[in-house]
Amino acid sequence: MHDVIVIGAGAAGMMCAGVAGQRGRRVAILDHAKTPGEKIRISGGGRCNFTNRHASPAQFLSANPRFCISALSRYTQQDFIALIERHGIAYHEKTLGQLFCDGSAQQVTDLLLSEMRRGDVELCLNAKVERIEKISNGFALHLSGGEEMSCRALVIASGGKSIPKMGASDFGYRVAAQFGLDIVPTRPALVPLTFDETLLKRLSALSGVATQARVRHGRTAFEEALLFTHRGLSGPAILQISSYWREGDEIRISLLPGGDAFALLRAARAEYGKQEPQTFLATLLPRRLAKDIVDAHGCTGNLADQSDAKLRELADAINDWRITPSGSEGYRTAEVTAGGVDTKGLNSTTMEAKTVPGLYFIGEVVDVTGWLGGYNFQWAWSSGWCAGRVV
Repeated sequence: MHDVIVIGAGAAGMMCAGVAGQRGRRVAILDHAKTPGEKIRISGGGRCNFTNRHASPAQFLSANPRFCISALSRYTQQDFIALIERHGIAYHEKTLGQLFCDGSAQQVTDLLLSEMRRGDVELCLNAKVERIEKISNGFALHLSGGEEMSCRALVIASGGKSIPKMGASDFGYRVAAQFGLDIVPTRPALVPLTFDETLLKRLSALSGVATQARVRHGRTAFEEALLFTHRGLSGPAILQISSYWREGDEIRISLLPGGDAFALLRAARAEYGKQEPQTFLATLLPRRLAKDIVDAHGCTGNLADQSDAKLRELADAINDWRITPSGSEGYRTAEVTAGGVDTKGLNSTTMEAKTVPGLYFIGEVVDVTGWLGGYNFQWAWSSGWCAGRVV
């Protein structure tokens, strides 16, 4: 019998296994994939945005926003940065505190594998768990092929539903439900948004255009890059707001954050009256986007020909563009899954199920979802470390 079995050889699972193994626990980590750390490998454009200098509970969504405070404060971004540095991994900071490997994302997976080796962790790949049952002194696992394993403590680190082509599934939610834990309804998060056919026809003509934008949903707003695609809208600003958006809700976009388009248009009319509106707007926005806005609002003639009302109409399209997405691209392209195992049923210090001693849930399977920019990896490190310290 193992002391600990971790199901899921991703970021949270490998972190937990390494920490537990180095405490002298007999640990095995199982994954149905052929290789560990698949989502690490593709993250950050292949360089892994492994944490964020500014990580704090404020950047995480949950039905219980306070749940993540303990884990994030006990194992911080500085702790993981120190681990990165101990392993000699060179890294750099991009915008907004995002930290990336200078080299390949594989360096982060190799770090975790090295930490597991230090703890004599047994790595079992191509291992599919068919059934779990509670036994008197722990848990019995029945694997495909007839193999059986048992453990005193079981850690579920199987992730969410995002990117099913990489093997993502609802396994962790099914285990939680089996043992009587509640599930906060799941949904794709950090995902591009889609639109009805009329608006999509207009947006697809702008495919490839990128611009800085401020995107708002209710009181929440993000100012980052926005990208027009042939399927709708993407880019960091859209991915961020998608985690807050719900079906039927409106989002509001400023394509000129920090600028007063109406004041600029009126000033341009006074000084450059013979200029066409789209020519002037092309000094503020990408040329194709400027033309699209002018055409969409039937603006003809020169700036001198435009009334205040028409300039206000153009300005509102730039500073306060209001649109209602019809949906998202779904789990196929979502970077993470929002919702998950209800934190009301978990101990925030240990990640252990309150009603099932010895059963733990960590990482993305839990109802804790971070912003884009390394925050979800930090939740993986923090929650994995907390469980690894006690299993």
